[in-house]
Amino acid sequence: MFILDEYISKSIKTKNLILSDRSTLDKIINVANLIINCYKQNKKVMIAGNGGSAADAQHFAGELVSKFYFDRPGLSAFSLSTDTSVLTAIGNDYGYEYTFSRQIQASGHEGDIFIGISTSGNSRNIINAVNQAKELNIITVGLVGSNQCLLDDICDVVLKVPSNITPIIQESHIMIEHIICAIVEDKIFKKS
Repeated sequence: MFILDEYISKSIKTKNLILSDRSTLDKIINVANLIINCYKQNKKVMIAGNGGSAADAQHFAGELVSKFYFDRPGLSAFSLSTDTSVLTAIGNDYGYEYTFSRQIQASGHEGDIFIGISTSGNSRNIINAVNQAKELNIITVGLVGSNQCLLDDICDVVLKVPSNITPIIQESHIMIEHIICAIVEDKIFKKS
C-alpha cells in the first residue's frame, strides 16, 4: 500500500537524518549530561507538552521515575500535563497559555530543568513556561520540529527533528527521549 510505504520511508529518513547529524547527536548527549548534573544536585526535571506531546511528557517522566532498562532508584521528574484540577483551575483563572508557567512558578527552583515539547515550537503555554523557567534560573530544553520557531531563540538547548510532519516529529521525540533516559540511567547507576 502506497501510504504505508511512504509513511515508513519518511519515518526512517528522518531518523537517518538525525543519525547522520553530529550536531544533533552532540546536543542529545549534552541534554542527558545536563539532566545527570541536575540529579547530582538533587534537583528535578519538569516536562510539558500539548496533545500528543503531553502524552510524550508523561511517558518521558515515567521512564525517569520508574525505570528504563533496569531496576534502580527513581529519579525526580514530573509531567506538568497530568493534573486536571491544576490545569483547569489555571486555565479558568488565568488562561490556557499559563497552564505550565504557573506550575513552574509554584514548584520550580534554580538548577531544575524544564523540557518543553512542541512540534511547532510556537505553543504559547510552552513559551510562557520557558520564560518563567528562565526567571528562576531553570535550564530550558525545547524539543521541536524543523521549522524556525519561537523556542529557537529562548531555550538553552533546542533539539530539532528534521521534519515538518507532526507524527514523524513525535516519533523522533520519543526516540530522543528514550536515548536520553538510557544515557542518564547508565551514567548515574553505572550498569553499562
